[in-house]
Amino acid sequence: MSLVLAGDRLLRRLNRDYRGKDRPTDVLSFPGGGGEEGLGDVVISVATAERNARRLRRTLPQELDVLALHGFLHVLGYDHETDGGTMDRLERRLRVLLLGRA
Repeated sequence: MSLVLAGDRLLRRLNRDYRGKDRPTDVLSFPGGGGEEGLGDVVISVATAERNARRLRRTLPQELDVLALHGFLHVLGYDHETDGGTMDRLERRLRVLLLGRA
């Protein structure tokens, strides 16, 4: 899996091109084929992560951890928009287990 730290401009373009939403977002995931191809790519906007961190009273490194975990779950095939809460529950458990916080 690759993890790309980028800016709002790239995330806005990717969000527009792949999701039809013409605005920046905090994290996007692109599942790969597995094997030699890898699990996929996770792209995080550091600028949006900084804004999120301030709003949520986290440090930037904490917010980047949360977004990387969120993106990783998407790469694995989870989708919080369609799975009836499965991804959200798993993400909450993993945040505590791996990151020491909810």
